[in-house]
Amino acid sequence: MTKKYFGTDGIRGAINSKNINGDMFFKFGLASGTYFKSQKKRKQTAIIAKDTRLSGYSLEPALVSGLASAGMHVYTLGPLPTNGLAMLTRVMRANMGIMITASHNPHGDNGLKLFGPDGMKLSDKIEKKIESLIDKKITKNLSEPEKLGRVKRLETGTKNYIKILKKNFTKEFNLRGLRIVIDCANGAGYKAGPELLKSLGAKVIAIGVNPNGLNINKNCGSTFPEKIKSAVKKYKADIGISLDGDADRIIMCDEKSNIIDGDQIIAALATRWKNKKMLRGGVVGTSMSNYGLQKYLKKENIKFIRANVGDRYVKEKMQKNKFNLGGEQSGHIILGKFATTGDGLLVALESLFALRKGKRASKFFDKFKKTPQILKNVEVRDKNIINRPDINKSIKLAAKLIKGQGRILVRKSGTESKIRIMGESENRKLLIKCINIILKKIK
Repeated sequence: MTKKYFGTDGIRGAINSKNINGDMFFKFGLASGTYFKSQKKRKQTAIIAKDTRLSGYSLEPALVSGLASAGMHVYTLGPLPTNGLAMLTRVMRANMGIMITASHNPHGDNGLKLFGPDGMKLSDKIEKKIESLIDKKITKNLSEPEKLGRVKRLETGTKNYIKILKKNFTKEFNLRGLRIVIDCANGAGYKAGPELLKSLGAKVIAIGVNPNGLNINKNCGSTFPEKIKSAVKKYKADIGISLDGDADRIIMCDEKSNIIDGDQIIAALATRWKNKKMLRGGVVGTSMSNYGLQKYLKKENIKFIRANVGDRYVKEKMQKNKFNLGGEQSGHIILGKFATTGDGLLVALESLFALRKGKRASKFFDKFKKTPQILKNVEVRDKNIINRPDINKSIKLAAKLIKGQGRILVRKSGTESKIRIMGESENRKLLIKCINIILKKIK
């Protein structure tokens, strides 16, 4: 059974489209509130955070109204990184947490990420149960007037999140003497990121910290690493940190202005954790993880398995195999020792902790040579075009041609109307040929 509303990472789409509008957000709030209210293990509480999109101001009241109408008490936290919401959902013993965000997408999109009382993203099974409630007659789930939920704004979300992050490290840990550039993508981490680094004594150059509702992820953040690269060079920084719109992704930059992606960060942390006997089981990557990472981890005798794209699926596989490290090339990295979902600032701290004794970032992150990889995103009206016989035939032909010299992966985007084509091979000429076979047929 396929899901009607939820994708690989919550619900996402263009603002005021079919699913992303005030009417639907009321229904999402009412349905999710009704579901979690029936799980009578805790007080009937939901907490909400958001990124900095202008549309958040129209969607949040509708969501709050739906939750309160279901009888849930609601705390709104304002702009806060996604994992900050996940952590506070657990700490505050809330029934659920909802993040209003479209992550790395442009400002014209928005959406929801839902978390259970354990701070974990919801399973497919629970999402389907909520979906069944969304389409039911609204009056069936409305509370009696005296049982409506109360709503309160909390101003301490950022402060409490920073406190939780710092508790994971020794009291002596500081960043004095380090010059750090942080690009917050004009998004959810624009307050927490600089405040965290400054509180540890770093000299901080903060960019992407002037959100206006329309500039989130615009030519900045983890999807535009050129910004952090040029800033590190300009300010002669020791390291650069680049977040995405909801700060659950991180891309870094060493002191030589080399971009460090999620796979390279994972390789460095896996090596460190193994040497410190902190690594449990092995590493979970995804179908998009670079083949060079797989080869490196094998050489280091570190188990490596692939999950479907999406940090929720990475986490599920980590739990199933009892691994405590996993993530994606895009910078979604889950440090299972500390968190339940991706957290750019937490990963930054763990990396900086490893560098605290003067080690250079260029040396720490230089673990493997990446296999050349090409990724093409094709906008389509209907993502199911991927199942068409002639396109299927072109995919099989490309896979046959590259067999033994690389690999081809074609998949539907879980959050956008796009088909993603990824290929890896040392034979670049062959790689381009194989990708073009599929690309031309889809176009």
